[in-house]
Amino acid sequence: MEGSMRTDHMVALKRSEMRVIDEIFEMGSGYVLNFSDRTMAEFFEDEFGIEIYQEKFDFKGTSKAKHLRAFIEVEDGYTVGQVLRKLWNYRNSYTERDHIERDEKRLFEIISRIDAGQAPPVLSKLSNKADILSLDTVLRDLKRALDSAQQDPESAVTSSCSTVESVCRSILIELGLELPTKKDIKGLFNAVKRPLGLSSGRTDFDPMIADDVRKILGGLATIVEGIGALRTHGGDAHGRERGFSRMDMRIANLAIHSASTVSLFLIETWKNKYPTKELHKH
Repeated sequence: MEGSMRTDHMVALKRSEMRVIDEIFEMGSGYVLNFSDRTMAEFFEDEFGIEIYQEKFDFKGTSKAKHLRAFIEVEDGYTVGQVLRKLWNYRNSYTERDHIERDEKRLFEIISRIDAGQAPPVLSKLSNKADILSLDTVLRDLKRALDSAQQDPESAVTSSCSTVESVCRSILIELGLELPTKKDIKGLFNAVKRPLGLSSGRTDFDPMIADDVRKILGGLATIVEGIGALRTHGGDAHGRERGFSRMDMRIANLAIHSASTVSLFLIETWKNKYPTKELHKH
């Protein structure tokens, strides 16, 4: 591939898969759907904050289709998957087409394979997914937690707790479900477990791993409860007295990484259970 460098998380599509993408998004003559140069640039900027006509994506040529092909080659798999989802939604928003079920099946098989190959670190992956999924509250909470871990660990713990709460709220609202009476982290997590199929009492696991998975799911609930308790007893959500300091950066980072693991698992479970839906700002 000329003019670009690959990393471990870039996409490696088969030629047959790229031909499917070309066909679905009408890229055979250098075009992409009904985009003009201007509207394609606006699409990428508005939806993803990406400048599609930058030099990074010029190495295949200057047409819209060649820019998109270059983008698919050099960007990380998760971002590519989300762009393909958005392009699919856009395609279906302005015209009715034949073979829509066949095309959707073929495209989402490719997207699922792209998603399955991604394994970046938890924090960067959560940040990336929250950004792509327009989970603005999750991004703000996560950023506050990371920014304050060293200088203000109590604030970092509070923001870590809020990160999980924001993910749970977004999922419940997207599913059209009422928020629980108790809107703390434990109440919100318990409310999303059933619709996402995360109850530790499930009986449909493979017998070889059933007990192990139940233990992990039970452990997630314990982590959530611990984060909430730490916020109450050591965070800054309820004010602080002079000289207040009950923890250091290590404990703050423990809360941040634990909250990020839970949040990422919830988002990935949402994606697995509802592959054609997206979480939005809430």
